[in-house]
Amino acid sequence: MRLDISELAAAFPDFRVAAVVVEGLAVRPERPDELAALIEAREAETRRVWNGTELSEIPGVAAWRKAYRAFGIRKTSYRSSVERLVRNVLADRPLPVINSFVDAYNSVSLTHVLPLGADDLDRVSGDLAFRYARPGDSFFDMASGEDGSAGPAEDPPKDGEVVYADDEKVLCRRWNWRQDGRSLVTPESRRAIVTLQANGVGDLDAAIADLLQLIERFTGGSARVAVASSAAPVVTIA
Repeated sequence: MRLDISELAAAFPDFRVAAVVVEGLAVRPERPDELAALIEAREAETRRVWNGTELSEIPGVAAWRKAYRAFGIRKTSYRSSVERLVRNVLADRPLPVINSFVDAYNSVSLTHVLPLGADDLDRVSGDLAFRYARPGDSFFDMASGEDGSAGPAEDPPKDGEVVYADDEKVLCRRWNWRQDGRSLVTPESRRAIVTLQANGVGDLDAAIADLLQLIERFTGGSARVAVASSAAPVVTIA
């Protein structure tokens, strides 16, 4: 399996993405008490550091607002995943309880102010790429169906939109805005791929180390890492 960011390298030379493949997962459906305490401490630290600061002045948020504008996203309703996490915590809304794996990587995203996302590797097909949207791209919004409707609805990306995709479908729209509902990591998942994304701001290496420590501590499994950048835009990850 390869990860390719070459389509974006010229326009976004500071973009770096770490792909972390984890196998042998044991994902718990609940949030363990020890993880809950860790997350509460990280939420408190986020409020201590950033309370009173405009979101637009937080470097890790500002970098992604700039990147979104560069590929044509102007609406304030479309923000990076990490901006949503930081905004909610600053408004005293805690990180959502999903499962031990997702909760752990969300805490890494919050602490390092970098977007993270994960997909069940057994629901991913072929190679992976951060690229521009193409005609025929398929995406089912993970958030649709939450209002009681039948379930995730087809919502293909717009022309020129940056997406994260495998060979069959878009895994995340608007770079890191929202995931497809077909490859979410659940308690049944045994393998996953996590992406940690930086766009010129933030310590990607520290975030990788933090994630690996939390994975070992709360979900088990073995992990390997590959990092793509404008200098090495295509990397082998599995």
